[in-house]
Amino acid sequence: MSVLTINKLTASVGAEVVGVDPERLGADDNLGAAVLDALEDNGVLVFHGLHLNPEAQVAFSQRLGEIDRSADGHHPVSGIYPITLDKTKNKAAEYLKATFDWHIDGCTPVHDECPQKATVLSALEVAARGGETEFANTYAAYDSLDEAEKERYRALQVIHSLEASQRRVYPDPTADQLSRWKARPTHENPLVWTHRNGRKSLVLGASADYVVGMDRDEGRALLAELLAHATTADKVYSHRWSVGDTVIWDNQGVLHRAAPYEPNSPRHMLRTTVLGDEPIQ
Repeated sequence: MSVLTINKLTASVGAEVVGVDPERLGADDNLGAAVLDALEDNGVLVFHGLHLNPEAQVAFSQRLGEIDRSADGHHPVSGIYPITLDKTKNKAAEYLKATFDWHIDGCTPVHDECPQKATVLSALEVAARGGETEFANTYAAYDSLDEAEKERYRALQVIHSLEASQRRVYPDPTADQLSRWKARPTHENPLVWTHRNGRKSLVLGASADYVVGMDRDEGRALLAELLAHATTADKVYSHRWSVGDTVIWDNQGVLHRAAPYEPNSPRHMLRTTVLGDEPIQ
C-alpha cells in the first residue's frame, strides 16, 4: 500500500498531501486506495501545485472510481466540467451561482442516482478577491449532537429540490425559471444518513426545502439551525486557491460552498466527479 504524507489542516476536516507529483499519480497503482482511505479519515485532501492537465486529472480520478462523463460538451475532455461564471466556457453558468450556499452534490438527481462519492477540483485561474472553497464536516456535526437530538433527527425526512437551492439566488423567478426548476424531481431523504461503514452524517444544505410532517416555517427554522451548527468555525476548512492546486472532497459527508467573487472574475476550475453507489438512507 502506498504511504501518503498527510498534514492535518484543521482538527475536524481537511489535510494537505505532500510528496505527490503528477508522475506519481500516473505511475503508482496503489495511490487510489490510499487516497480513498485518507479521504475517509480527513474529508478533504489538498494537493498544492500539482498543475494537472485535464487528461491527467481524469486518469487520476478514475483511480478513485467510475467518473461522470455526462458533462454535455462543456469541455473537450470527457469527464471534465468547467466551473466558471463565464457563459462562453460553461453554458449552464447561471446554475453555478447556487454554489455560493452550503450544499451536498447529488441530493436532487434527475432520476434516482446516488450522490457522488467524491469530487476532484483543480484551479486553472483564481479570483483576485474571494472565491475560496469552504468545507464543513457533517459527520462531526452529527457526532456533536446530544443523544436526544440524535434520536429525534434520525426519525426525520427532508424534501430536497432544485427550486429550493435556486430560489436562494433568484427569490423572484421568472415563469421560465420556475418551470425549469420544477421540471427536476424532488427527493425525500432522511435528515441523518447512516452509511455502510456505520458512520452517520447530516444531510443539509441549499437543496433542503422542508421537513416532512412539520410546519413549513418550523421545519425550515430547524434546518437553518442545524446548518449553522454544522458550519461553525471549528468544523470548517476554507481553501484559498492558488493556480495548480487540486482538492478532493468526500461529497457524502462534507458540505461545501464557494465564497463570493466578482461575476467577471477569471476564476476557472476544472471538476471531475466520482460517481457514488451508496444511497442516502
